[in-house]
Amino acid sequence: MSLAPSFTQTLPVRSGRTGLVALWLVQIALAGMFLLAGGSKLLGASAMVGLFDAIGIGQWFRYLTGGIEVISAVALLVPSLAAFGAAALVVTMIGAIATHLFIVGGSPAMPVILLLGSAVVTWARRHQLVGGRIERSIS
Repeated sequence: MSLAPSFTQTLPVRSGRTGLVALWLVQIALAGMFLLAGGSKLLGASAMVGLFDAIGIGQWFRYLTGGIEVISAVALLVPSLAAFGAAALVVTMIGAIATHLFIVGGSPAMPVILLLGSAVVTWARRHQLVGGRIERSIS
């Protein structure tokens, strides 16, 4: 009998209390930032209206982006939805970084920080994205 895990054996994701508390602190901080950012987009803050005018797609995109940010922020606070909210924010922040780099200019530092935080949550909760368990496979 081999002590090494087989390729189809389910591997548990272990996290200590400190890791779980740190993860929740990151999720709460991200949720607060995205609620503020998404809310300002949805409420039509002049800076956001100007930014989305500069992007040139139309104000509908401001509403879409704000909606994604607010819904994802709320999802970060619901344990069973946190991974999905974080994954949506990863994609959104990749778009924000590209927008800063190629369209509107300015520093992409804040979207990069938010991307990293969202990626950490997505990675830490990745088991939720694959049906509650992680399996190793050859294929």
